[in-house]
Amino acid sequence: MKSFVEYSSNSDFSIHNIPFGVAVFNKEYIGCCTRIGDQVIDLATLYDLGYFEEIEGLDDNVFEAYTINEFIELGKPITNAVRLKIQELLQEGSTLSKDEKTIEDAFYDLDKVKMMMPVHIPNYTDFYSSIEHATNVGKMFRDPANALLPNWKHLPVGYHGRASSIVVSGTEINRPKGQMKPADVEKPVFGPCKQLDFELEMGFIINKNTEMGESISTQQAEDAIFGMVVFNDWSARDIQSWEYVPLGPFLAKNFGSSISPWVVTLEALEPFRTASPIQDPEVLDYLKFEGDKNYDINLEVYLQPENGDQNLISESNYKHMYWNMTQQLAHHTVNGCNIEVGDLYASGTISGSDPKSFGSMLELTWRGQNPIQLSNGEERKFINDNDTVTMKAWAEKDGVRVGFGEVSGKIIPTV
Repeated sequence: MKSFVEYSSNSDFSIHNIPFGVAVFNKEYIGCCTRIGDQVIDLATLYDLGYFEEIEGLDDNVFEAYTINEFIELGKPITNAVRLKIQELLQEGSTLSKDEKTIEDAFYDLDKVKMMMPVHIPNYTDFYSSIEHATNVGKMFRDPANALLPNWKHLPVGYHGRASSIVVSGTEINRPKGQMKPADVEKPVFGPCKQLDFELEMGFIINKNTEMGESISTQQAEDAIFGMVVFNDWSARDIQSWEYVPLGPFLAKNFGSSISPWVVTLEALEPFRTASPIQDPEVLDYLKFEGDKNYDINLEVYLQPENGDQNLISESNYKHMYWNMTQQLAHHTVNGCNIEVGDLYASGTISGSDPKSFGSMLELTWRGQNPIQLSNGEERKFINDNDTVTMKAWAEKDGVRVGFGEVSGKIIPTV
């Protein structure tokens, strides 16, 4: 496929992608959109001009909305048809390529729009599904000889997070404050977090509602997953280490999480499927699956100090995940927990076996023992005020590139 819209060969937003998001156009109105290269396309305008009239079931202009929830709830027979139609319209020689008026009305340069939260997220769950990350944390905080807890290889460990504080890329995050107990003091102290961290994650978005008591199998899971985003689960390590026993993360995690503005569909990621790691011991029947359920998605993390350059500090890959998305969703619902359109399920920190592929400052600096050296001469054990963390994700194979753009956030001082 070749598009009439020009873009660079290393663009995340090729004609093979066709992601979905929400933008403010002309500083006037909000609507659903897609992107190719550096062009953002107003889908509500394309609908009004009849470009989707042949798609059965798309009876209303669901693109005139502040989120993509109403669109993705239509289900994959319709959302896939819309994506394929957009792909067709963007090819050389298409009817749209010759419609100069529509191109003028519906196509916007990227720097002329403001990207918004793509979805309303009713519920958010964070998993803990990278065996390398879980092993590293176990070595640091527990017994190096028995880093994984007994249940870890039997089920996808997770916890329910806070949906209200998930924000779109570019939103500043205030340094949290709370209780901490440094090792050298007898009683806990209160103040701004001193060990602020990022967590390199990806998340998937749900496109359907289920009833309480209903479960989703690993075979059914992909039909309930619309697409994926890049996710930064900001974490306050010193608050976390004091509060997380016995019930797990709380204030250390709920002060802010950041997502990328573009949701990339599972269909766009289809060429990049890869085999999952061998799971030993064998999992219970409800967690078994067939076929390739992991995805070969390259991941990068950059740290930029104020008035400084970006520093590449981590290079990882989503294919390292021990537990895949279908298993995560099957486990989440096996007890009858209902899901809702727009729910976000994050992977947990993604780390590989190479130290350069670790997905958090906690691991990269090994709890501050080995500071990262920045290009301006400074060093970091954790994240400082006015530092910006940017994560990028893309897949590439046989000349086809599909990416997510980036998720970026700046840490600003405690309020």
